[in-house]
Amino acid sequence: MVRKMASIITFIWLIAAAAASQSKILEHPPIPKDDPGQTNIAIVVLKDTQSKRDIEGLLAKFPDLELRHIFKHTLNGFSVKGDVHSFEKLAKQQAVSLVSPVQAYTVNTEENIKMIGGEAVRGLFDAKNERLTGKGITVGVIDTGLDYTHPDLRRNYRGGSDFIDGDHDPMESQGGPRQRTLHGTHVAGVIAANGRFKGVAPEAEIVAYRALGPGGGGTTEQIIAAIEQAIKDRVDILNLSLGNNVNGPDLPISLALNKAVENGITAVTSSGNSGPGIWTVGSPGTASKAISVGASTPPMKIPYLLLEGSAKKIRMEPMQGADVWKLDRSLQMVFAGLGEEKDLKNAAGKIVLLERGKLTFTEKARNAKKAGAAAVIIYNNTDGHFIGNLEENVSIPVVSVSKKTGIQLKKHLEKKEIYSRAILIEEKDLLAEFSSRGPVTDSWEIKPDIVAPGVAINSTVPGGYLSLQGTSMAAPHVAGVCALIKQAHPNWTPEQIKASLLNTAKKLYNEKGEAYRTYEQGAGRIQAVEAINNETLVMPGTIQFGKFQLAEHLHRHKASLTIENTGTDVKKYSFSVPKKTPGIHWEIPLSFDLLPHQKKRVELAMRVEPSQLKEKIQDGELILRQGSKQIRIPYLYVLEEPAYPRIMGFDFVIGDDSQSYRYEVYLPGGAEEFGIAIFDPDHYRFLGFLDWERNVKKGLIQKEVKAEQLPADGLYLLKIFAKKAGREDVIEAYIQIGKKESRNLSRND
Repeated sequence: MVRKMASIITFIWLIAAAAASQSKILEHPPIPKDDPGQTNIAIVVLKDTQSKRDIEGLLAKFPDLELRHIFKHTLNGFSVKGDVHSFEKLAKQQAVSLVSPVQAYTVNTEENIKMIGGEAVRGLFDAKNERLTGKGITVGVIDTGLDYTHPDLRRNYRGGSDFIDGDHDPMESQGGPRQRTLHGTHVAGVIAANGRFKGVAPEAEIVAYRALGPGGGGTTEQIIAAIEQAIKDRVDILNLSLGNNVNGPDLPISLALNKAVENGITAVTSSGNSGPGIWTVGSPGTASKAISVGASTPPMKIPYLLLEGSAKKIRMEPMQGADVWKLDRSLQMVFAGLGEEKDLKNAAGKIVLLERGKLTFTEKARNAKKAGAAAVIIYNNTDGHFIGNLEENVSIPVVSVSKKTGIQLKKHLEKKEIYSRAILIEEKDLLAEFSSRGPVTDSWEIKPDIVAPGVAINSTVPGGYLSLQGTSMAAPHVAGVCALIKQAHPNWTPEQIKASLLNTAKKLYNEKGEAYRTYEQGAGRIQAVEAINNETLVMPGTIQFGKFQLAEHLHRHKASLTIENTGTDVKKYSFSVPKKTPGIHWEIPLSFDLLPHQKKRVELAMRVEPSQLKEKIQDGELILRQGSKQIRIPYLYVLEEPAYPRIMGFDFVIGDDSQSYRYEVYLPGGAEEFGIAIFDPDHYRFLGFLDWERNVKKGLIQKEVKAEQLPADGLYLLKIFAKKAGREDVIEAYIQIGKKESRNLSRND
């Protein structure tokens, strides 16, 4: 009999995402009828403000739903726990705007300060003739907590709240290697460390909100509660170096961040570490009013692999915690499977190629070191690149490469012996391979908004200092610069601060000299001094023209911009006529003057003949000139329905107790049929459905499953599918079911 099955996860990795099934052998029967009794937690958004009595009256119709939190500042709403079928009925109530199950969020893991202008800012002064150091500005950090005893942070610390343990002590999680955290301390150090290490704004005040617990995980409910408290505390800047893989503009955390901005807080968030593919930006990096930050490279030497007999250079991503690659001689390369001890018997003195999975990066590196390997290359088991950090120092080089590169190297090794060596090439101002790209589904917005250094970033951690990488490290650079701008311009709104950052960003180019697309880099790399001294603001800093239908007739879309002269002189402005492109016709304003502190709203329009355009995503930039200066304004629009993934953010998380677990997945366009089928990975035999549902609305699906529903211990293959309008989208994932401590290793193992 077919039944739903849940899984204790000891590791999980996604195989692929595609518009159709990747393998015809993974055939499943029709989905069964629904099962009652699933429980979960949901965020409920109301159409209008309601009192506690009104909310209790609304929930009186649903005795199985338990009221948990009432939100006043971030959302007009509350959170409840109960039967998911009651959520569906609750969503139909007249007073309810949205019911969204909670999601799991995780952390997105002094040349960099100098590069963005952080040192040059020290020579600038505010209206009180004080140096720009962030003095008097409060920055909230929603993260894993903070080691407020660290000598470089204790003078900046101004208290905080803990939404994991429910107290006012936001200390980082303690415990074993998989429980203890350091991420929040690292992020806070980039923003405002003031000791041996100097952050971007070393005299800013830090308020810590612990919303991510042991291992770096948290939920929608905990993060919204932290945002709510930050609004109550009236922080000036709010940093969220966290996220998931859900690319959608309307998730509760994104809505809550937009509300924080409306309350005068400049919100900064990381875009995610799922690049380099498009559509990979995740919530809350999709929030319209927040500043979403991607990662670029500071000046650094990157190892490239050279194979004997080939001129091709293969870029490798160094893992933090390993030795720098200094091997300048050719060594033999061997493939050693997943890096278990039994696989490494022939590794002495050689470069070992390992596949990602099963063991942690640290375990793989430790085994290789013990076997006498000279260096380790770990290739991804899903498409694209990845970043990795070791939990302890290992005294051999450890690097990562993409799945495509790893499989190519493995095939070469199957044919003949390969000798290779590495060279170091200095790079800067390139987009990090792992940095998530946009655009945002449904709203078609440009995200990230901007990029900042996020590779090999040294900062504070409990007990010392550590170099980490990720968009988590890029976002606090921007948060620190926002604090400096706020000190220099205390009356500027979050919209003005964001505009100044985008208006003055440096456009980035790849290794071939080609400009990155707007949905990859936003406006470009942050420049602190230029943003602080900027006297012309263009708001918004990017333009979204929306979606055009493919048709023969012209489409005309308008956009409004506000131009503000914040200087003390009259300024003359004019738009440059964009380069002529077949199928695109611009209507731009005539030149105009602005008096000091005067602003003007202008309208421009674009007429499009879609039949003359080939790419589904069209982007570029407009130029506003003022004297010898120019401001770039990126724009984007899409034609019909672009080929974005219809299944996103699949994950398993621990439930509310030791006997329950949850899975989650996001469907940007909904589905007529959705299901998760389980297969025997050796013979591809169908075993049953983990879950299924019909006529699913767009948004997040999250279900709770009980331990007694678990299948036998072992390795299983999942096929997650969504059917709509004759199209079936599929992703596949391996899960290991067992009696060990549940853990999700999809991020870095």
